Amino acid sequence: MGREWQARPGGGHLRLPVVLGLRRGVMEGEVEIEPLAERCRLTWRLGQSRLHLHRASVGVLAIAAIAALGTLAWPYYPVLLQALPAALLIAFAAWWLVITRLRTSGPQEFLEQLKEPAPQAEPDS
Repeated sequence: MGREWQARPGGGHLRLPVVLGLRRGVMEGEVEIEPLAERCRLTWRLGQSRLHLHRASVGVLAIAAIAALGTLAWPYYPVLLQALPAALLIAFAAWWLVITRLRTSGPQEFLEQLKEPAPQAEPDS
């Protein structure tokens, strides 16, 4: 699922795949391009978005939360103190698998890429 652009006079329709933390999906909107003196102004208005949770990541975080809550109950159930190392390992694994890999790639990042000029190739001497 890639970017889709439908050109129209003065702009067009843009469909972008997005990754917003634990959510993934598609955002669609209208783009207006206004020419200025030496540049142009690009405006994007969100039309609709379809986002869903990344279920695998949510499942890993839920398991880590259950393990963490179980260790908080050790003053009432001292037997749970023996499970503390395993709970810490599960929490660290969840952090490593999910939290460190969260990223954001949405319309704002796409438009920021458009601002940056394309690298110029150096002529051969």
